[in-house]
Amino acid sequence: MITVYGIKNCDTCRKALKWLKAGGIDHQFHDFRKEGLDPSSLSTWVSEVGWEKLLNRRGTTWRNLSDAEKDGVDETKAEALMVENPTLIKRPVFEAENKIVVGFSAAEQEALNSAT
Repeated sequence: MITVYGIKNCDTCRKALKWLKAGGIDHQFHDFRKEGLDPSSLSTWVSEVGWEKLLNRRGTTWRNLSDAEKDGVDETKAEALMVENPTLIKRPVFEAENKIVVGFSAAEQEALNSAT
């Protein structure tokens, strides 16, 4: 079973869910805007893929942060910001068979196919 983390109104998350359903891949969706995000899950993701890959610096949430919050971001600060503002996390995040995949490009789709 794959757990897909994201937000309901994210176009990329919707595409990913549609792709999983079309492929008959067993999955569940976790909307971290509504259901929150477990800090230990985030720590696992950071250790697996790195905070730089998870932190979305292109989105509205990042742009709305103060300069003080954005300055000097390191792993600890990035994790704290992502726990406080889950929409700072690049979406979707897939948890599959002890494998973490972030995003939904062709490379990520291939990684998901090999994980199932």
